[in-house]
Amino acid sequence: MEDLKKVMTQLNRRDFLTKAGLGFGSIALSSIMQAGGRGAAGNAEAAVAPLVRGPHFSPKAKRIIYLFQSGGPSQLETFDYKPALAKWHGQEIPDSIKGTQRNSGMVAGQSTFPLVKSIYDFKQYGQSGAWVSELLPYTAAIVDELCIVKSVYTEAINHEPAVMFVQTGSQQSGRPSMGSWLSYGLGSDNENLPHFMVLISKGVSGDQPLSTAAWANGFLASHHQGVQLQAGKDPVLYLQNPYGVHKEDRRHALDRIRELNEHQFTLWGDPEIQSKISQYEMAYRMQTSVPDAVDTSGEPDYIYKMYGEDARKPGTFAANCLLARRMAERDVKFIQLYHMGWDQHGDLPKNIAKQARDVDQASAALVKDLQQRGLLEDTLVVWGGEFGRTSFSQGKLTADNYGRDHHPGCFSMWMTGGGIKTGQVYGETDEFSYNVVKDGVHVHDFQATLLHLFGLDHEKLVFKHQGRRYRLTDVHGKVVKGLIA
Repeated sequence: MEDLKKVMTQLNRRDFLTKAGLGFGSIALSSIMQAGGRGAAGNAEAAVAPLVRGPHFSPKAKRIIYLFQSGGPSQLETFDYKPALAKWHGQEIPDSIKGTQRNSGMVAGQSTFPLVKSIYDFKQYGQSGAWVSELLPYTAAIVDELCIVKSVYTEAINHEPAVMFVQTGSQQSGRPSMGSWLSYGLGSDNENLPHFMVLISKGVSGDQPLSTAAWANGFLASHHQGVQLQAGKDPVLYLQNPYGVHKEDRRHALDRIRELNEHQFTLWGDPEIQSKISQYEMAYRMQTSVPDAVDTSGEPDYIYKMYGEDARKPGTFAANCLLARRMAERDVKFIQLYHMGWDQHGDLPKNIAKQARDVDQASAALVKDLQQRGLLEDTLVVWGGEFGRTSFSQGKLTADNYGRDHHPGCFSMWMTGGGIKTGQVYGETDEFSYNVVKDGVHVHDFQATLLHLFGLDHEKLVFKHQGRRYRLTDVHGKVVKGLIA
C-alpha cells in the first residue's frame, strides 16, 4: 500500500485523469483516453481474441516459408513465355495496350516504348508442361511439385508501397504484416522461438532498400512482430549476456523486472506491459534455442551439395534457405526470407542471370529437402516479388541489352506444399504479358487464400483499432479455390 501511495503522489494531472478514467469511467472513458495508443490496441486484442484465436476450420498448413524476391522479378525472363514478342521485337507497343496500365514516372520522359523479347530460351517441363526459362534449371526440374501462378496483379507501382501491399494488405506503412496476423490468429507451436522470423540476403545488383515495416506488428501487440536474424556471430542483436553477466544473474534480473512490470500492469492495466513481459521471457529462452537453430555445422555434405556451396556462407540466400528448413523443423509459424536485387531497369540480361543463380538451386533444394523430411505436406512455400516488369524496354534497346520498368498489371509467383494444388499452371496473360486475361489473382485474393490454408477465414480474422475493425485483406479478397488441393 505504501508503494501505491508513493506512486500516486508523483502523478501529474494527465496521469491522474488517466488513472481516474481507469478507476471510475467506465470502459468508454478508458477507450477514449487511450485511443490511438498501444493500450487501446491491447484492449481491443483482449476483447476480440477469443473470437479469432485458433483456426476457424481444419487447416492444411502449419507453417509457411515465404521466399520474397524483393525488387520485382521479370515474369518475361522467368515463367511467362511470350513467343509473340519475337515478331513484335523493337516495334512500338500499341497505344491501345499501353494505356491499359499505369506506367511509373521513370519512363515518363521516354519518347518511344519498343517491345522487347527475352533473350533467354524457354522450354516446357513436367507433366504440367510449364514453360520455364533457362535461367532457372533447378526450378524447372521440380515443376510438377509447384503451382505456377502467372496471373497475380497488384495496385501499387513503386517498390515500398508494393512491398507493403503484398506483405501487409495496405500500401501505407503501419499495418500488421502477414506474419503478425498469423501470430495473432494462431499463436505459436514452439514456445522457445518467435512465431515470426525474418532473414535477409542481398543480390548482386540494384539492391532496393527494404523497410522494417514489412515485418512489423502495426497496431497488434509488439510480441507479434517479426524477429530478424542476422548473419554472423550474433544472429539476434543484444540477445547474449554482456561479458561478466552469467545466466543466473540474467534470470534473477528478469524476475525482478517482471515483478515491477506486473506491479505497473496492476496500476495501469496496459496490455502492452504483458507483451513486454512475454518478450523478455522469449529473449531469455532464445539464448539457448537460437544458437541451436542456426548451427548448421552438423549438416551433412550432401545437404550443402543440394543447396549449393553458397549455403556455407552466412547471409546468402542459400544459407538462409537452409536455416529456413531448420526453423520449419522447429515449428516456427512464419519464416520470411527477403532476397534483394531484382530491380533491373537497365542491364537486365546480365543482372537477372546473376540474380537467378543466387536463388534457383537453393529454392528448389528447399522444396526437395522439406519433401524428403515429410514436412512439405504441411509447410506452405511461396516464391515471388511485389510486381512484374514491362514488356517494353526502359531506356535504349540494343541487340544484347535492355531494361524493364515496374509493372503492376501481371506478375508470376509459385507455391507448393501446405494444401496447394501442384503440377499446374494457373492463370493467363495476353500475348504481351501486359494484362491478365484468365483467372486473375489480386494480391488480396492471394492473402485470403494463404489465410484459408491455415484454417483462417480472412473476413473473421479482425482487430479493432481506433474504432474500426481491420483485417489483412481490408474489405476485399476472395479465396482462390483453384489453387487449393
